[in-house]
Amino acid sequence: MNEIGTIIVTPPTSALATPLQSAATVSDGKITVEWAKHQDEVREAQRLRYAVFATEMGARLDTTLPGHDIDLFDNFCEHLLVRDAATREVVGTYRVLTPAQARRVGSTYSDTEFDLTRLRSIRGRMVELGRSCVHPNYRHGGVIMALWGALAEFMLRNQLDTMIGCASIPMLHNGVVSGDVAASIWHKVQASHMAPIDFHVRPRLPLPIERLDATLDVEPPALIKGYLRLGAKVLGAPAWDPDFNTADLPMLMRIADLPARYRKHFLGA
Repeated sequence: MNEIGTIIVTPPTSALATPLQSAATVSDGKITVEWAKHQDEVREAQRLRYAVFATEMGARLDTTLPGHDIDLFDNFCEHLLVRDAATREVVGTYRVLTPAQARRVGSTYSDTEFDLTRLRSIRGRMVELGRSCVHPNYRHGGVIMALWGALAEFMLRNQLDTMIGCASIPMLHNGVVSGDVAASIWHKVQASHMAPIDFHVRPRLPLPIERLDATLDVEPPALIKGYLRLGAKVLGAPAWDPDFNTADLPMLMRIADLPARYRKHFLGA
């Protein structure tokens, strides 16, 4: 069995007043979860992102600093870090764009991939999650649960109730770049997890679903399955991201829709 480790969550000083402590299953003992406070800590997250997205997944990144995944939204986001407590290495990360910071930068990242006109009524309470990644040696439930627990606490303390983001489906399948897997996953989640029509969005560069084989029997990536278990809904058909070689599903998750067992785990309610 995996060892039970302690997760210590340190919030951004601008948002939260006290740390949250909880337990999760981890493979290498203790991990810590904290919000980046300085640029050098953000750089650690950006190096992990580069290693996962560019080196491992083959994404073409237009970056201003070699070995780092950097874009114009980074300076406006809060960056959540999971560290190996023994080595202090950053092994997982999310970035969070709040409504106020989205207004400052002029949009969300999701706006660059989708027409989000129908989300206008909820933007004042909506944060965007992005650039989620975990080091390959730490891809187990403990790290993801730690990230989600810190995000839930952030939302609660800042009186925010909705999260959106682009959930990626790799286009590489059996060594070949193909949209068939993404098309099959889209048809599966469309039938079971679509949001109400009031929240539907349209991709700016649609994946050509009608020209793809959507009959494959494939499961969604683990992160997407996790979002769906938490009550997330799909907002529309996937967009194609040629730089990341992914099909991106627009997803929305509301705190009110968290199943009771996850609400108790993350919020103690």
